[in-house]
Amino acid sequence: MSSSSRRRNRSSKARWGAGGAASASASGRTNASEGDTVAHRKSRVAYFYNHDIGNYYYGPGHPMKPHRLRLTHDLLLSYNLYPKLEVYRQHEATQEEIERFHAHEYIDFLRKISPSTVENAYAKRYDGFNVGPGSDCPIFDGLYEFMTLCAGGSIDAAMKVNHGEADVCVNWSGGLHHAKKGEASGFCYVNDIVLCILELLKYHPRVLYIDIDIHHGDGVEEAFYTTNRVMTASFHKYGDFFPGSGDFRDTGHGEGLGYSVNFPLKDGLTDDSFRRIFKPVIAKIMERYRPGAVVMCCGADSIAGDRLGCWNLSLEGHGHAIDYVKTFGVPVILLGGGGYTPRNVARCWAYETAIALGVQNEMSDEIPTSEFQGYFGPDYRLAVPTDGNMTNANSDAYLDKYTSVILRQLNGLEHAPSVPFHSVPKDFFPSDHHDSVVEMADPDVRGDEGRAHQAEFYGSETRRGDADAERNNSTIDAAAAAAKEGEAELATTADNKELDGTKSILSSDTSVKAKRKQKQSYPPGTECAAGDMAVGADDDAMEH
Repeated sequence: MSSSSRRRNRSSKARWGAGGAASASASGRTNASEGDTVAHRKSRVAYFYNHDIGNYYYGPGHPMKPHRLRLTHDLLLSYNLYPKLEVYRQHEATQEEIERFHAHEYIDFLRKISPSTVENAYAKRYDGFNVGPGSDCPIFDGLYEFMTLCAGGSIDAAMKVNHGEADVCVNWSGGLHHAKKGEASGFCYVNDIVLCILELLKYHPRVLYIDIDIHHGDGVEEAFYTTNRVMTASFHKYGDFFPGSGDFRDTGHGEGLGYSVNFPLKDGLTDDSFRRIFKPVIAKIMERYRPGAVVMCCGADSIAGDRLGCWNLSLEGHGHAIDYVKTFGVPVILLGGGGYTPRNVARCWAYETAIALGVQNEMSDEIPTSEFQGYFGPDYRLAVPTDGNMTNANSDAYLDKYTSVILRQLNGLEHAPSVPFHSVPKDFFPSDHHDSVVEMADPDVRGDEGRAHQAEFYGSETRRGDADAERNNSTIDAAAAAAKEGEAELATTADNKELDGTKSILSSDTSVKAKRKQKQSYPPGTECAAGDMAVGADDDAMEH
């Protein structure tokens, strides 16, 4: 049987019909004995990286440091995790792909704006998009290209899952969970998570989104607030803290009522407290909702020592969430998110890549010699120490109270809500691109054809151009079937920017914003002007 035939057979297993009958691979369930085996097995892990991703720079004093992605990549190399991964170079998402969620006017603005054009008449519109001076989302060189790479990796990951070609996909440049349909927010310009989920909804009747970033995943929740096709579950600091949303009473609207889960937390969250709430909530969600795929925002600002965070999680405590979700045997996509102490972000995401592989116990606490070893001094240890003097404001009684509230919410939901029949739309890429996995020797050496390394997603720059052309000419449709009964007809023309299926899945700005509180400033207790962020001059000096 040819590889393309095998792929079609795998793909057909992920389709569904009336009554929500999903295949075993998409059912989101394993029995208890199988769960323990799944958690500790060595999974097929697809890893998406582009060697240019760490070169972008938000500006002096800004806490968001894309350089953290290069540090993470370096740790994967030094720990010899790289050969265990299927490595792909993420593509740059096209404007057409991005506009499956975002407004055309906003994306067109991002594509044209740059520091050199910020003073012209066109650029004066930045206030309406929350970009530029006075916002936490500055205009910097390569802004649009950076966002297309972040989004492209998450879309690529969804396609791998849709075709059954990976158990876990990793795109640490993703996780930009604050971006809205027509505006930037919280250092995020394009919401790659929403684009990823829309791609998954082509094949999976239900998708679960879990957010363990310390900040509420407001952009993702808002996008799917009125549908039961996506459940969002966010564990976040709530109160006088950006973005100010995520109250436990924010549970969705219309057909999405009950499918937004928010666990509001206080300062000083510890490993034991996190485990106390995460396992029962996620277990109940998996029992009631039975998702076909899980997307996780693994922001590292929730671990101890983060410059903008106020929790006290260790790497093991943070990584426990991933390890536990793996036990259900459902495909998982791991995305990045926040994290503003770059050396600790790299530690966290390297460790969680090992969890994805099932080899975390093989990692030495002593960080091996590497190009960027100087960042991890003076102790050169993998572990991130917790603060023994930090008070955990989350009492057991407080945690148990909100756990009970959320479990009652989940028990009141329809069991595994169904969707109508629909045909599976075409992928944006030719099928050839799913087979181009090559074991790499040196991932950082550029070849004659402009490759990042021998395991990149595209075979050459020429082939990449062909892929872009084919995506632009191909027929597209909404990422998911209509959420309402009887709306099975999908929009199919690339020229139609108001896709019927997308409109039925995505929440309208009016229905959601009317239920939102006014956003708080980012980060807590400070103004959002990028130059005012206290981030430490050492990282800026080492980058530039």
